[in-house]
Amino acid sequence: MGRLMDLFFREYGEVGKPQMVVMHGLLGSSRNWQAVARVMAERYHVFCLDLRNHGSSPWEAPHTYEAMMEDVLAWMDEYVDGRPVLVGHSMGGKLAMKIACEYPKAIRKLVVVDIQPHLYPKNHDNDFAGMKAVDLDSLESRTDAETQLEPHVASWSMRKFLLTNLIKDEESGRFRWQVNLDAIIADRHDIEGSPLAAGDRYEGDALFIMGGRSRYFVREEVPLLREHFPASGLEVIPESGHNPHFECRERFVEILAEFVGE
Repeated sequence: MGRLMDLFFREYGEVGKPQMVVMHGLLGSSRNWQAVARVMAERYHVFCLDLRNHGSSPWEAPHTYEAMMEDVLAWMDEYVDGRPVLVGHSMGGKLAMKIACEYPKAIRKLVVVDIQPHLYPKNHDNDFAGMKAVDLDSLESRTDAETQLEPHVASWSMRKFLLTNLIKDEESGRFRWQVNLDAIIADRHDIEGSPLAAGDRYEGDALFIMGGRSRYFVREEVPLLREHFPASGLEVIPESGHNPHFECRERFVEILAEFVGE
């Protein structure tokens, strides 16, 4: 489908094993999933993608679920043989839901990590403001960048996460963001909203893995998941926040492995 955007990906496990495709969240990258992928590679051939405008993948507007879906489907046509398990976290989870509903025959199972088909308004406005406020031209160290982020981003862990996107250009020696902030900010309302229309459904096996302490877990809307995903299950990791694959990795992998099976 469509033209192939040269998405960067990390690959784990042996060719010939059942395949799994993993998609990261907003301002994340494939690096966030390396530890989980290495464990799952014992039984699966795992691909962790960098979505457009993130990580080492190309920058291109727009940054919408429609555009990302076209990227991923074209990439799957090129690199995936058969129907993979599709795993998505946060923004990647919304993207996975959209792909499952619109192209159900393209995947075998769906796993959505700590996100629902819900509007999450302005969740990243402070992060965007902080990243834009960093003076890249005069930056001398990552510590300087964190100091400049702090007035906008109070959370220490969130600052550290955002700084995973800060790299030093080998040619110029200057720092730069590895994410296309302008494109992401321009389409932030698309990313914040639900990618699903009222009648969208995926009848296949699906699992939602949510963090019990996550602000993205909207408990009162759990019954609505069955309208879009009638065969879905829900696993809540009570002690986890938004990143169960970091915060409670052992339990997360246990849940994921049990669901996807051999």
